[in-house]
Amino acid sequence: MCGRFAVTLPNDAMAQLFQAAPANNLPDVPNYNVCPTTGIHVVYSDGDLRRLGAMRWGFLPHWYKAPNDGPLLINARAETIAEKPAFRAACRSRRCLIPTSGFYEWSKDSEGNRLPWYITRQDHTPLVMAGIWQDWQVEGGEALRTCAVVTTGASSDIDQVHHRMPVILGPDQWGKWLGEEGHGAATLMQAAPPQTLQLHRVDRRVNSNRASGPELIEPFEET
Repeated sequence: MCGRFAVTLPNDAMAQLFQAAPANNLPDVPNYNVCPTTGIHVVYSDGDLRRLGAMRWGFLPHWYKAPNDGPLLINARAETIAEKPAFRAACRSRRCLIPTSGFYEWSKDSEGNRLPWYITRQDHTPLVMAGIWQDWQVEGGEALRTCAVVTTGASSDIDQVHHRMPVILGPDQWGKWLGEEGHGAATLMQAAPPQTLQLHRVDRRVNSNRASGPELIEPFEET
């Protein structure tokens, strides 16, 4: 799964990387503790144009009467995404890219304490996750553009920490996932190849969704 991540790339550099037109309401960067239900950076196709916009992290099915009307859907499992009523339409036609610098995952020690790890690409390039999105609105209410991260079984790089991971896409896969290169996006929903990722322990301060600052991603040293 993916429940927290960091974004450090400036908005203009992000727009250039994806050759996308940036919106005016992009989230502030850097953010070392991006949490569910907040606005996050998302790249999606709009006809022949790529756009970089902000979406609520927490997918809202059309039958929800309020954002808290059901489970918080921050992740969508690749194995069942095409059949789940909440996700299947978005999986077919509303796929997106979620750019990050890295994401957090947690293991537990022998006493049950949650130990956070920060996971990045070994080549130090942005870590781009596969996502799906959907517009949601109740009659007469505020319209929200919402999204979820697509997840799959963990690769050997990180399976010692957690058994799930985001689907991570390289630059040569972005167009296919966005639907710009025809069919075949389903073949991308698998774990990243071995030796794509690296990880290190970080301080337990990040266990709080109120924590902030670049020290959250620094390697933790036992004292």
